[in-house]
Amino acid sequence: MRSPDAEVVVVGLGVFGAAALWRLAAAGVEAIGVDQFTPGHGFGSSHGGTRMFRTACLEHPDLVPLARRSGQLWQGLALAAGENLFEPTGGVLIGPRAGHVIAGTVAAARRHGLDVEVWNAAEVRDRLPRHAGIGDHHAAVWEPAAGLIAAEAAVRAAVRVAVGLGARALTGTRVTRIELVAGGALVHTADGGALRARRVVVAAGAWLPALLPGVPLRVLRVPITWFRPGDPADADRYGLADVPVFIRQLDDGTCVWGHGVHSGGELKLGLEDHGGLLREMHPDSDDRQVAAADWEPLVRRLDVALPGLQPVPSRAAVCMYPMTPDRQFVLGSPGDDTRLIVAGGDSGHGFKHATGVGEVVADLVRGTTPPVPVAFMHPDRW
Repeated sequence: MRSPDAEVVVVGLGVFGAAALWRLAAAGVEAIGVDQFTPGHGFGSSHGGTRMFRTACLEHPDLVPLARRSGQLWQGLALAAGENLFEPTGGVLIGPRAGHVIAGTVAAARRHGLDVEVWNAAEVRDRLPRHAGIGDHHAAVWEPAAGLIAAEAAVRAAVRVAVGLGARALTGTRVTRIELVAGGALVHTADGGALRARRVVVAAGAWLPALLPGVPLRVLRVPITWFRPGDPADADRYGLADVPVFIRQLDDGTCVWGHGVHSGGELKLGLEDHGGLLREMHPDSDDRQVAAADWEPLVRRLDVALPGLQPVPSRAAVCMYPMTPDRQFVLGSPGDDTRLIVAGGDSGHGFKHATGVGEVVADLVRGTTPPVPVAFMHPDRW
């Protein structure tokens, strides 16, 4: 292979790729980021205005160290970018005491000594009166460090700061194939060209299965919805103080997530896994129109759990979840071939961890052992 164009090419500049490009540049590694769109676009998995941040990770206890480090790095990115990218609001997880939301959150918090409070049902009803239908068998975990990340702004900031540190960003450039060759990798693009690098990081989100079909990912279509109070005069009663960042498991087992009015007088609300009705989609399809079927399963539950909102969303959009079989990320080198590093499979809970994931990528590129657990995310675990 002739002299490389860079030490590393990062394919995809969604939040994982943008964070990886930033952390590589911050470590002094020569890197090129490539994306078919412009950073902060609305066609993948990194948009939606806001994303939740929390460290009490019920999805896997070993995610807590990654979340803690990610929180530090989000603050560092905001400082480097000169932007307010993170708003600490506090966050709450609510549900039956025996349900997976409360049990998983409490287990993660106890294992890692997190600063949380556990509320009984009476305390939840008293502190969060907008949440209705809290039975005596329910509880809540309050995490003061939780908050909101500005989604598109964070992606753009990471790329911009990376470029300021010496990285290159090629936008409007679609990658069609990854070829591992002696001494490195060729990253083939739709214009017939190829970038040469000693290593390639594939962080292509929903497009990752097309580039690396050996990685077991399903791409799922996820509706995102915003609602307004039924009475505009009630907007102040649905602010972040009354409806902070939350995940709430209902008695039917489904989980509602969201947060109160943040900007524009709207609450952002969703139903985890769309109540089990998510369907697969191709990332290049035009299946991005929304209809009543995209919000009706959520609205039925809001009528009971968070009443007083208009029955039709004020806005709606489509996001994509690249979902792994165990719902954990894919992070590492398949077959331990260090020419290729995969960072993907966000499975609906990856955005908050992105800066930490980016730092792990930079560690792996440099042959440094990451300071957080990553073995449970290795691509060869299946």
